[in-house]
Amino acid sequence: MKKLYLGAAYYPELWDETELETDIARIKEAGLNCVRMAEFAWGNMEPEEGKFDLGWLKHIVEKLYQNGISTVLCTPTATPPRWLLTKYPETRMVMHDLIRADVSSRCHPCKTSEVMRAKNRLIVTKMAETFQNDPAVIGWQVDNEIYPYNEGCFCEHCKAAFRAWLKEKFGTVEALNRAWGMARWSLSYDSFSDIQPPYPKQWRHPSLRKAWRDFQYAQVKSYVEEQAAILHRFGFHNVGTNMMQHNSMSFYKTNEQLDVAQYNHYEAADGLADTAFGFDFVRCVKDKPFWVMETQAGWNGSEYAEGGYRPAGACYANTMLPFARGAQMNLYWLLRTHPNGHEMAHGALYSPAGRAYKVTEEVQRAAQDLKKCSGFLKNSCIRSEIALHYSSTALNCFESAPLVKGFNYRTELLKKYYAAFRHHNVDVIDTQHDLSGYKVLLSPFLAVADENDLKRRVTKWVEDGGTWIVGPMSDIMDENVRRCTRSAFGFLEELAGVYVKYQRPIHNDVFRAKWKHDGELGISLWYDAFECREGTRSLAHYTAGEFAPYSVVCERQVGKGRVIVVGSVLSHADILRLVGIPPIAEAGENVTLTYRSGAQSGIIAVETAGMSGKLFLDGEYKDLLTGKALSGNIELAPYEVLVLRR
Repeated sequence: MKKLYLGAAYYPELWDETELETDIARIKEAGLNCVRMAEFAWGNMEPEEGKFDLGWLKHIVEKLYQNGISTVLCTPTATPPRWLLTKYPETRMVMHDLIRADVSSRCHPCKTSEVMRAKNRLIVTKMAETFQNDPAVIGWQVDNEIYPYNEGCFCEHCKAAFRAWLKEKFGTVEALNRAWGMARWSLSYDSFSDIQPPYPKQWRHPSLRKAWRDFQYAQVKSYVEEQAAILHRFGFHNVGTNMMQHNSMSFYKTNEQLDVAQYNHYEAADGLADTAFGFDFVRCVKDKPFWVMETQAGWNGSEYAEGGYRPAGACYANTMLPFARGAQMNLYWLLRTHPNGHEMAHGALYSPAGRAYKVTEEVQRAAQDLKKCSGFLKNSCIRSEIALHYSSTALNCFESAPLVKGFNYRTELLKKYYAAFRHHNVDVIDTQHDLSGYKVLLSPFLAVADENDLKRRVTKWVEDGGTWIVGPMSDIMDENVRRCTRSAFGFLEELAGVYVKYQRPIHNDVFRAKWKHDGELGISLWYDAFECREGTRSLAHYTAGEFAPYSVVCERQVGKGRVIVVGSVLSHADILRLVGIPPIAEAGENVTLTYRSGAQSGIIAVETAGMSGKLFLDGEYKDLLTGKALSGNIELAPYEVLVLRR
């Protein structure tokens, strides 16, 4: 990592060209060294069909570069100009009510339309030709938050492509009927042509709903890769696409042909500690520094402001935390609030009148502090002994069939498991990620455990000495949202040496449990009752409810390692007890810690709740932001950041 970038989204097409010089002065005043441009500017680059004008954009990119400001360019395919969408109506998606989208905001395009894709290729090629070999352009963002909005496109082209996709996957309609269990309610299809998308507001089959999303995500993936291939052909590197914090559209799959994982997040101030979950996930997608393409500077908004009050210091901590967790770039949305339009109430660094907001002072401070610790950040990295599975397949299975009322996979994973590790390094990974180097792997709620060859790989990893803590709600489905039928689990009963006597997929406050030798065990949400087979021992058992005295946590030695199967959601303290790896340091729950090692090593501490925080250091460190030597008991101020080099 050669350089760190702090910047903002900039929309010069909205402002008179005489504003450029003063905007450049504002960018420099805020301490920024990077902007992101052109994501919505197709209409300015091709005002009439076939008539291209990129000279204005080239001029701005060069002027910024002369002032030490680099540019990330965006392909503008989220907002084709009105003339294109009007002349070629098939390029506009059809909503689930079968009404073609009006040209009213953004993200109109149908991802299947050949006309749309041809127009995309043309504008991206023109941009690539214009900026080829330009040192001012340090990377590209393809499209913008590229998701199947409004449940995707329901046009006839997409329906036909969906049926073809299903036929390629299943081969015959009979195979599809078996995989989805369509005999129930006499729903079996007679041919692929019978299949309709799952229109919202109707009770549609979970397997159909997941398949429709998988198809839409596959269309988006090829839509992105088509544009990235053009940019690669012209010699550009650092090509990515900015994605939001959920993993329903797989980060790993979408980024397979891309160079850098790009990430957007807009959590409220009281969720600052939770933002690290996304950083620990996106860092692992490409196993290299990631780019934050969008985060709020002050507040969120559209035609009205929202997102809640952000106390003084929250923006500063929100800026520093991604760099602590492996980011190379952090960009705000946006530099200057729009004077009109759909998002005129969104926060920014500068008002429509060009006046700095109070929060801009925090950005200036962050820019100064990043310079102080840039050497440490560039010469260290994050290595984790603990990994936590966050599966795109599981997310989509539970989205289609949550099994427990109100169950939200990402929220439960974050709150019930990830939050236990605020004082540990932890990698959040999807199932295709390499397991080498980890000592402990946690796989709660991993609905589909036998994908991406995980069954073979995790078994080999355990045999070589790893500890796999798996469950609850894991290995219970296949990718078609079909529950296991030969046993309660797909392969876990055999591997873990247990027999699932009972399952209870319901919230209640009836069951109690305790460790075998000492202490109560906190359990919730889901309840499996195990019988241990030969070679497996019970670590904890039920003490109340009809499952007593069956086991709730069991352990089996497998080769040099262990499989620990868990039948309920455990408390944070109980999870950490099973993991058995000491924290980076002792600290309060409102302090997030990161340990970085390499040519330089040390700890980054961030107070995330806007209150006083505690930290105990068992050795002497130098705080690179203040120059002070620190050891022993340390008190952090609200939203304070310490960059502690050993």
